[in-house]
Amino acid sequence: MPTGALPDRPPWWRRAVVYEVYLRSFQDSDGDGMGDVDGLRSRIPYLAGLGVDAVWVTPWYPSPLADGGYDISDHRDIDPRLGTLGQVDALIAEAHAAGLRLVVDLVANHTSAQHPWFVAALTGGPGAPERERYFFRDGRAGGELPPNDWISAFGGPAWTRVREPDGRPGQWYLHLFAPEQPDLDWAHEAVRAEFDDVLRFWLDRGVDGIRVDAAPAMAKLPGLPDAGHAPGALFASSEWVDNPHWDVDAVHEIFRRWRRIGDAYPGDRLFVSEAVVNGPDRLSRYVRPDELHTTFNFDYLKAPWDARRLREVVQGTLDALRPVGAPPTWVLSSHDETRHVTRFGRADSGAATMGFDTPGAPADLDLGLRRARAAALLTLALPGGTYLYQGEELGLPEVEDLPEHVLTDPTWERSGRTARGRDGCRVPIPWSGDAPPFGFTADGVEPWLPQPAGWSTLTVAAQEADPGSTLRLHRTALRLRRELPDLAGEDLRWLEAGEDVLAFRRGRRFRCLVNLSATPVPLPGDGAVALASADVGDRLPPDTAVWLLDG
Repeated sequence: MPTGALPDRPPWWRRAVVYEVYLRSFQDSDGDGMGDVDGLRSRIPYLAGLGVDAVWVTPWYPSPLADGGYDISDHRDIDPRLGTLGQVDALIAEAHAAGLRLVVDLVANHTSAQHPWFVAALTGGPGAPERERYFFRDGRAGGELPPNDWISAFGGPAWTRVREPDGRPGQWYLHLFAPEQPDLDWAHEAVRAEFDDVLRFWLDRGVDGIRVDAAPAMAKLPGLPDAGHAPGALFASSEWVDNPHWDVDAVHEIFRRWRRIGDAYPGDRLFVSEAVVNGPDRLSRYVRPDELHTTFNFDYLKAPWDARRLREVVQGTLDALRPVGAPPTWVLSSHDETRHVTRFGRADSGAATMGFDTPGAPADLDLGLRRARAAALLTLALPGGTYLYQGEELGLPEVEDLPEHVLTDPTWERSGRTARGRDGCRVPIPWSGDAPPFGFTADGVEPWLPQPAGWSTLTVAAQEADPGSTLRLHRTALRLRRELPDLAGEDLRWLEAGEDVLAFRRGRRFRCLVNLSATPVPLPGDGAVALASADVGDRLPPDTAVWLLDG
């Protein structure tokens, strides 16, 4: 190394804490009841003060909102209800000035049915070249039945029959999600070239990363053979092996192509995948050295509050990613999942298939919050990166009693109104005040999803004033995570502390213990308490985590 040169630093994303913003529910700036880009800009000081490293923004593109913005009609613009490209440019600059990176969400498996490509495919009729960008096929049984047995993630078949320009029932098109989201055929070079340009459009604007939605869906087995789905089967992709429409090997060439594009830009630009696949070994294929950089850890997100299972997931993740050199990520909640305060308060605390998490008995929210606070310290003590979903730092629960008339998630209708879907985790977050809209929008304006009247104690303002609040716990944990040298590396050594206790060491001095049992356990050793999720003495209470610093 030349004299005076700085040492090489690991890329920022190897241990970043990324805060997920579901834009419509974060902060409204113009009084229409829906969050927007300028609302996010106004909260940049809050996010910087929280101590996160980056912000991931869910889709903000023009969209008919058939699937909460994941049905995109133009990948190079901003939905006018949410802002403008000029406001996005200002957001990027302001985030960077505050020391925050910005990650955008890219949906490339499908478009909106209102995308100009799909509109042209419909009007062109059978044999039109525009249909080659999608999966248009003749049906079976003389056209009356779908081309195969593939299913939608939101329930029901993955095929919809179109009415041709002459008015007759015609071909079928594929949609692994809602009918308003037709799948693109990534074997078509025009599709690949289009998204090369979309990537460059956003990277040129200065975004620091791309989150790849539904990554395993983007390649299908040639010939589109039956998958063998039983009638009424759920979209259980974490259990599938050799499925013809999910996690097909050809998908990896798409990501190698994208990686070459990203590597041409300065600043360690990030690709992170959403990939719900069968186990950590399959997941590791998405983050090989020439593909994506990191990937969401759904095995960890879906794990129940159980010491054996959590240790199994953590160790399995580390073992699978070590050979490819990728860092793990740890996720507890997202815009697609039941908030973990509620999930951890249930008798069955594991997460179900996306959108089909139907509760039985009401959750014990006091128990769920204790466990969520402990889970936060566990998660932030692990090596690698972490994703926090907006409101997680406030201890927000799932809103399970939304009126049926406000439900917008496609799962609600496609399940025959048996699964309420994901609206309950997307309720706008509370900032201040004693009554809705809690500073999310102008007083007297109804948010696009109603907030519970009892959230006054959960607002940012209320928790700022409470030294023991969940917000203050997260802020302290994030500060210590930056400051403690032992948490800068990627090591983890398990310690024996009992069957229902997770215990591990990081570096020379740091230990994390989490008691998942029903009884207090002794605190081993003489380390000083750096942080705890609840009051501790010489014993660690149930559902409590502690960070210890040994002398």
